[in-house]
Amino acid sequence: MFKKIFGNNKETVENEEIVEEIEAEEPIEEIIEEVIGEPEIKKESFFQRLSSGLSKTKKGITDKIDNLINNYGEIDDDLFEELEEILIMADVGMKTTMDIIDKLRDRLVEKKIKESKEIKGTLKEVISEILKENNNHELISSTPTVMLVIGVNGVGKTTTIGKIAYKLKFHDKKSVLLAAGDTFRAAANEQLIEWGKRSDINVISQGEGSDAAAVIFDAIQSAKAKKVDVLLCDTAGRLHNKKNLMNELNKIFKIIDREYAEANKEVLLVLDATTGQNAISQAKLFSEVADITGLVLTKLDGTAKGGVILPINHELNIPVKLIGVGEGIEDLQVFNPEKFADALFK
Repeated sequence: MFKKIFGNNKETVENEEIVEEIEAEEPIEEIIEEVIGEPEIKKESFFQRLSSGLSKTKKGITDKIDNLINNYGEIDDDLFEELEEILIMADVGMKTTMDIIDKLRDRLVEKKIKESKEIKGTLKEVISEILKENNNHELISSTPTVMLVIGVNGVGKTTTIGKIAYKLKFHDKKSVLLAAGDTFRAAANEQLIEWGKRSDINVISQGEGSDAAAVIFDAIQSAKAKKVDVLLCDTAGRLHNKKNLMNELNKIFKIIDREYAEANKEVLLVLDATTGQNAISQAKLFSEVADITGLVLTKLDGTAKGGVILPINHELNIPVKLIGVGEGIEDLQVFNPEKFADALFK
């Protein structure tokens, strides 16, 4: 069931300003250009795409750690202070950084490690364990599933939906239906329809400014009639006007619970990795509006702030389910903590 929260407006003015600054619409020409044409499927392996997609984050974390280790002989407090700074600058966040440092200190004592050159393997272990704290990385647990995708405009939400649809259909062999529930943003319908064409998936839509809940209602009836495995729904991203967003999502949740009670429900929040710590602010605000079951972190390939995945996973207690490590349709990958750590420290 979905959680609805109508009171306790806890967010600060500062957080609302953060979200409003991020929430910029993409130019229509760029949106259409992005989705038209045949997908370019890279021939790289899963690990190669992940590793190359994390190249900027690796430069911001592991390359700097290598330089740090090379400048020290024995481990001392100065080394830990510099390591702390590296992690914080990579958007790992203060709380998660301190937890990592504390665990690393304890682990090094247990292993009786005193030389700086031996730190890296132990640090990788600690980070891998933090990434594995939330183990439910499965995208869908059963069918039929209604998957609501939420997030502010500009994070790549509709593009993410198109890539999820492609993955579900061609990799997971599921039947999929798309619902164009973002009736607020200009060109949102057109963008989703183009993604539907790309994967030969039907899209239920109405005109701009229509009632989003009515679109979801129509989509549910179609999904039930056609016995579709996954109904994948786009939603508006007007978090700066939280009351309107809450009202809209509440109507959608009520319709899903009433019309499709037997379906598994998933709510995925899409976050832009390039915004660093601001992504955490968005996640906290959205968690007051909906019961989020998983996170999608996009644009990891375009930032050195990929370290934000650590506090997102560690502090929010919401599993990261998908990560975007490139623009290609195959570059939205199921999050695997061990492979992520391996790629980061390769």
